Amino acid sequence: MGLFDKLKSALRKTTNLLRTDVRDLFKAGEILDEEKLEEFHRGLITSDMGVVAAGEIIDELRKEFGGRTIDPVAIWSLVKENLKGQLKGGEDVRWDASDACSPLQLSTDGPTVILVCGVNGVGKTTSIAKLANLFTKAGKKVVLAAGDTFRAAAVEQLTMWSQRIGCEIVTKEAGADPASVAYEGCMKAKELGADIALIDTAGRLQTQQNLMQELTKIHRVIGKAIPGAPHETLL
Repeated sequence: MGLFDKLKSALRKTTNLLRTDVRDLFKAGEILDEEKLEEFHRGLITSDMGVVAAGEIIDELRKEFGGRTIDPVAIWSLVKENLKGQLKGGEDVRWDASDACSPLQLSTDGPTVILVCGVNGVGKTTSIAKLANLFTKAGKKVVLAAGDTFRAAAVEQLTMWSQRIGCEIVTKEAGADPASVAYEGCMKAKELGADIALIDTAGRLQTQQNLMQELTKIHRVIGKAIPGAPHETLL
């Protein structure tokens, strides 16, 4: 199966999942209330849709159908058209195949800080290890920060990968403040003259306000450690 065949297959699977969610959640004759919108929003996020894209769909559903009797066909049509518009919009990312770091924008003044966040169970920690390996093979000096202190296995997993890859890592005990891990990771990157600092975080949903506030704090302390950071945020 070729690359584009795999892409079409993946998109077809996502389409079927979305159609099933719409069919199961939005029953004809019921009223479209905030509870249903919030549940659909959670479903979009956990199906790996971007936060901005999911938010745009929910906003449009609320505007067009909020408080009204549900018409599943009309809702599905709106979701499809919204996604088509989002896929068509925007500029293409410029990617240089000869540059292992492309299309990420690396800082020209000190370490580039990459913050990795997202929902639970999507492979953030493993992806960080893959990025660290890629950057290290490209001759970059990398520091990892094991900021998922909620899950002890995440710290152990990232530590194991750092040893295999041969890069520095900053860790703390389980339950420690993840913002302090992120801050110390940035400071260690500065101290060692590293090119890249990769910051891991615990999984969370946008609807979990306390965890989103924690992420805001992480973002803020990273900026204090290295002005302008994080330079890239990967979801």
